[in-house]
Amino acid sequence: MGQGIAQIAAQAGLKVYLYDAQPEATERALAQLDKIWARQVERERMTQDEVDAARAQLVTVGDLNELSAADLVIEAIVEDLDIKKQLFAQLEGIVREDCILASNTSSLSITAIAQACKNPSRVVGYHFFNPVPLMRVVEVIDGLRTRPEVCEALMQLSTKMGHKPVRAKDMPGFIVNHAGRGMNTEGLRVAQEGVADFAQIDAIMREQAGFRMGPFELMDLTGLDVSHAVMESIYYQFYEEDRFRPSAMAAIRSAGGLYGRKTGEGFYRYENGQKESIAEPEVPADQPDLKVWVAPFHEIGYARALECVQALGAEVVEGDEPPADALIVVTPFGEDVATMASEYALDPERTVALDTLFGLEKGRRRVVMYSLRTEPQWRDAAHALFARDGTAVSVIADSTGFVAQRMVAKIVNIAADIAQQGIATAEDINTATALGLGYPHGGPLAYGDQLDPTLILEVLLSIQMITGDQRYRPSLWLQRRVQLGLPLVHENT
Repeated sequence: MGQGIAQIAAQAGLKVYLYDAQPEATERALAQLDKIWARQVERERMTQDEVDAARAQLVTVGDLNELSAADLVIEAIVEDLDIKKQLFAQLEGIVREDCILASNTSSLSITAIAQACKNPSRVVGYHFFNPVPLMRVVEVIDGLRTRPEVCEALMQLSTKMGHKPVRAKDMPGFIVNHAGRGMNTEGLRVAQEGVADFAQIDAIMREQAGFRMGPFELMDLTGLDVSHAVMESIYYQFYEEDRFRPSAMAAIRSAGGLYGRKTGEGFYRYENGQKESIAEPEVPADQPDLKVWVAPFHEIGYARALECVQALGAEVVEGDEPPADALIVVTPFGEDVATMASEYALDPERTVALDTLFGLEKGRRRVVMYSLRTEPQWRDAAHALFARDGTAVSVIADSTGFVAQRMVAKIVNIAADIAQQGIATAEDINTATALGLGYPHGGPLAYGDQLDPTLILEVLLSIQMITGDQRYRPSLWLQRRVQLGLPLVHENT
């Protein structure tokens, strides 16, 4: 991390002093940077003159006292509060009074670190992401005593170094690690309920909801030992907030050493670093004479499902009630098939649900859900129908909110609550998650606006009502904007 920060600072023309308690570490960093810059020249991304200029900006020092003239010191050491506090107290006795002291911590309180200093007003969080040169976002964190002009200076410096700065208050997880709790915790919950296997959940999040990776691919990449520890840390730092509740499944797999790519086995197996190939379930034989009754109980879901079924060439039967020989398709937003069949007195043996929240166009994965009483022939008929045009179809067990509905709603809701708590602006939440987590459609609040906040709220309220689980309670930021007809990106005035 320190090496990456030094690289972008030197490339921006800043004089950089490198210090490490182990001198050989700075020499390794310089050697690695020489290799990186040589490759940049080979790929014609930098000229040799630019590399020489950047290299000339790097100076190694063997004693902290040699940092006495620094304008800014960025700490990127072990994530241990006591060790960081000791270092900051030591630095305060060395540097000038106007020198900014910044911590690259990803999980520790800036206010707590600053307590070690006589002048806590110059202590600030400056959280970069790995690899620093590629992850072009940085969180600038205000401690409770940080002077505003200190943060403003780092915001300007970030831009000079080619990074997009976002501003956050000192709260657990800041923006990115806080907002990132939605996908993994809910993905684990979906799997733990037996709704679908890991590969299908990942496929749905990629190919239906539009994320770069699903939760299990992501946890295998970062390492479950790291991911589970972060999930637990955020949960306990927020005093066991239900929205961040970790999973016993992750705890057991982490205890068993199933960390992911780095151990060769996680939620997937890896051979020479390559993930195992998992075949898509076969599509059942099509029934060309299939009759379909689309439930008209949800205006938006009905319109989308009806258009899709008609485009696929199925015979749509009209009427207030389904005929005895037709497949029944319901379109819940947050409910499950059992609830829909019971509430509307539908034949549960012929009833399946279709997720319509994300659209049903050709090429976007479609998701069909069945209940405990859905007969296999009707489940298979629905699978074959919605795969007629070659679009992939995931068939899942009964679940409040399917897979992507509940996961995306959870992601949007947590982002909304970050905004409600005033930890960051809606714009910065979107920017940080889009750049730091790779979230699609401009970030979770922008995505919620695209999908329709009213539908997101409906999904959350339905799941909360059916399950009684407070992890799905809507944020007031979301609820009030729906009530007032405002977008989720609308800031408080």
